[in-house]
Amino acid sequence: MKLSTRSRYGLRMMYSLAVNPGKTPLQLNEISAREDLSEKYLGQIVIHLRAAGLVTSVRGAQGGYFLSRPPEEITVLEIVECLEGDLSIVDCTSRPEECGRESYCAAVEVWRLLSRKVRETLGEITLADMVGLQKGKTASETFLV
Repeated sequence: MKLSTRSRYGLRMMYSLAVNPGKTPLQLNEISAREDLSEKYLGQIVIHLRAAGLVTSVRGAQGGYFLSRPPEEITVLEIVECLEGDLSIVDCTSRPEECGRESYCAAVEVWRLLSRKVRETLGEITLADMVGLQKGKTASETFLV
């Protein structure tokens, strides 16, 4: 499984908003410079993040974007699902009716387990956890298992 550039850049954008020291809105050009990302591409990504209620925008000369909730309340799963959609490893786990082999396919249980573990892991990591990891603070038990 590979995540798209949209998810990777979106997570970096959300991280940048989480570490915003002044808690004032950040403009896309500031995030672009901090994270060395295309401002135009961030403009496309932020549309999805706003629609999902993960970021809020402020208009005007001093406007920009900030997190809609505290970093402790936003998980990596929310961000990635917002930008990727369904995270099922294979289609038969999310749409078994299209496969028709669910009742006798041994592999489907492996794919379900893997999909569930990916979701669980991403759901346990918050933006605040990312900030702590980056600052070298002790990681929670989640990251040590």
